[in-house]
Amino acid sequence: MSKLKEQLYILCIEYIKTRETDIKKNIAEAQEAANDDSKSSAGDKFETGRELMQQEIDLNLSRLADLDKLKQTLEKITPTMISSTAMPGCVVRTNNGNYYLSIGAGLLKVEDVGYYAISAASPIGLKLVGLKVGDTFVFNGKNYVVESVA
Repeated sequence: MSKLKEQLYILCIEYIKTRETDIKKNIAEAQEAANDDSKSSAGDKFETGRELMQQEIDLNLSRLADLDKLKQTLEKITPTMISSTAMPGCVVRTNNGNYYLSIGAGLLKVEDVGYYAISAASPIGLKLVGLKVGDTFVFNGKNYVVESVA
């Protein structure tokens, strides 16, 4: 099971790196567009275009800051950790899906099996944290049974 957790951990790192690359590319493109606009425009149109590009840059800088928080959360996880109680770093299998308590990275696949990488602070993550095999909970009207925690 620790091999599975290590694979999921690596997929989360790759998710962050991919998002970071995309965001940095967006910032560079917006900066280039703002610079190009200053060369070819004048007056109000110039100011509006530059302001829009600055807003785009600011939005992407905010996204980078959010990614840094995800990195910090991920760095606190030890993929080789063993626990019988669901906590960050655990893989929790239920009758309604498999979850990797880590960061919100969406559906990750390992050997054609899907695992939802979710934050422990997400609505379903809050329900899962602290549960053990055999525990049950209701989420969005569905009954869940914890089948395994690793």
